[in-house]
Amino acid sequence: MAKPIMIQGTMSNVGKSVVAAGLCRIFRQDGYRVAPFKSQNMALNSFITKEGLEMGRAQVMQAEAAGIEPSVKMNPILLKPTNDVGSQVIVNGEVLGNMSARDYFAMKRTLIPQIQEAYQSLDREYDIIVIEGAGSPAEINLKQDDIVNMGMAKLAGAPVLLVGDIDRGGVFAQLIGTVDLLEPQERELVKGFIINKFRGDKTILDPGIQMLEERAGIPVAGVTPYLSVSLEDEDSLSERFGAGGKVDLIDLAVIRLPRISNFTDFNIFESMEGVSLRYVSSPSQLGNPDLILLPGTKNTMKDLLWMRSQGLEAAVLKAHGAGTPVFGICGGYQMLGKKITDLQGVEEGGTVRGMGLLDTETIFEAEKARTRVSGKFLELNGIFSSLSGRSFTGYEIHMGKTALLPGGRPASQMEDQVTGEKKEDGCCGENVYGTYVHGIFDREEIATELVKALAKAKGIQEGVGTAVDFSAFKETQYDLLAQGLREHLDMERIYDILWKGIQK
Repeated sequence: MAKPIMIQGTMSNVGKSVVAAGLCRIFRQDGYRVAPFKSQNMALNSFITKEGLEMGRAQVMQAEAAGIEPSVKMNPILLKPTNDVGSQVIVNGEVLGNMSARDYFAMKRTLIPQIQEAYQSLDREYDIIVIEGAGSPAEINLKQDDIVNMGMAKLAGAPVLLVGDIDRGGVFAQLIGTVDLLEPQERELVKGFIINKFRGDKTILDPGIQMLEERAGIPVAGVTPYLSVSLEDEDSLSERFGAGGKVDLIDLAVIRLPRISNFTDFNIFESMEGVSLRYVSSPSQLGNPDLILLPGTKNTMKDLLWMRSQGLEAAVLKAHGAGTPVFGICGGYQMLGKKITDLQGVEEGGTVRGMGLLDTETIFEAEKARTRVSGKFLELNGIFSSLSGRSFTGYEIHMGKTALLPGGRPASQMEDQVTGEKKEDGCCGENVYGTYVHGIFDREEIATELVKALAKAKGIQEGVGTAVDFSAFKETQYDLLAQGLREHLDMERIYDILWKGIQK
């Protein structure tokens, strides 16, 4: 049986996912077989496993840190918000259906057997399981039938490390308030605090730490700094979205849709010299980019109508008319066509006029496409003609099918790695391109060639770097994360908490 340890937080986005990933890498470096686990994840960034099943990307990141293949056993329940009050519910990688928050809350206890089965399968295979919670364990309105925080800790018999974010302020109130709202038996599970995202002189913080430990009776297991590591974010709370003012030699603008998903498609560009990647949500922020990227979305129709209402569609069309290339992925690809039809009410129902930049038409269907693919670009015209014939790999996650209309040219040919089916994908026009393939830029030669083409069009010959090997780059980031946590966490105490478990 594996030894579990659980990372919970005082709120969302305090750094639970990153701390869990760092511990996965540390335990792996120390010679243990380690796996991540999160019973229920709510996120729009997801991933397709080699079996064609869908899971949250946070656990994929943690699995990479642990040096193992991602599996839906690590994230048996994934909730993908479709609107403000409902989500698509995915269980063991398969779509269960769309549910309102109230309906899901009423039935989620019935999913405990699936959670137990997934966890137990990891329990038999690994030495250590690093479990991640969600939000806060002190959400008193949600504690009934909890399956992801203290309910999961009890289910696994896991000691808990509670993470607070000092960068937001009020970290002592976060930590004390959280444990004070726990039931006595839940509070007994909390074996240590971690104060995360600290900047400054720790000696100034020490008196507060002493008072915190005295008042709570729980030790502080570390004060971790604001680490400069580049890792994939779990959801739209990403700090990447707020970082976007600077414009470099090559300027890439991603339209920040309200229901943006899988924006990790563009992370590779962040590591390239001379390239800026900005997320924009208004025409005034768009400026004059060298490339406009339309990302995936959990609700294509509603987000297209949002773009229309904000004037962003008109701004994109104007920029394209002036020569700016546009590249859409998944939902962004669907938007670029002539028409989107939803007769089955998969999203909004009815028909919506597309942006009209590609000769395609999309019809939504109830069945979700989930697979991994490998392929190559066909003959492309326009600014990215140099991508023609270049190979890529990636994955598909989408509702609906997109058909080429007369005049439409496919952008690539590829093979389904799950079924073996060979097919064409995407569409290309004059400096406008669309594809269903997430991760299509992840190969360094694809990202490098794309940026080189943009630089050539601007007459830039120097100051723009090539893309790194993205897989190798991520490995260096996991090692940097582990190094940073080792320096600032009391790993001897954490190992003691791990081995002793929940015994007093």
